[in-house]
Amino acid sequence: MNWWRCGDEARPVSTVKSCWVNGLWIAKWRSLSYRRVGYKLGMIAFLTLELRIEAAHSLKDKRQVTRSLKDRLRSSFNVAVAELDPSMLWNQATIGVVSVSHSRDYLEGLMKNVERSATRIANNAGADVTDSFVEFL
Repeated sequence: MNWWRCGDEARPVSTVKSCWVNGLWIAKWRSLSYRRVGYKLGMIAFLTLELRIEAAHSLKDKRQVTRSLKDRLRSSFNVAVAELDPSMLWNQATIGVVSVSHSRDYLEGLMKNVERSATRIANNAGADVTDSFVEFL
């Protein structure tokens, strides 16, 4: 009888359909062939930007500034951008930016560039970035 080592235990090949080995998902396909069907998940970077919009006098002005910032960041960088905590305060906004990669160094550089660009775009639109912080998951 043939045995397949799945993680820390050995099982007969006929009983193994799939298992998790060294961070990769291995699945049994035809006859006794095995293939990788999953990959290690990389790092997730989450940038939070707190905005103070002094030039806004209504919610419409706030939406115009936040929409412009979100659209420009999406088109310039390969990131997901959304407004967090949508409040009825017309002079404050919170923007979240997320990206996924296998390299933490790449994500750190990307988030620094996104933050620098967001500050420039916000200043041109009449807003200030009052606080920003990056989390890695």
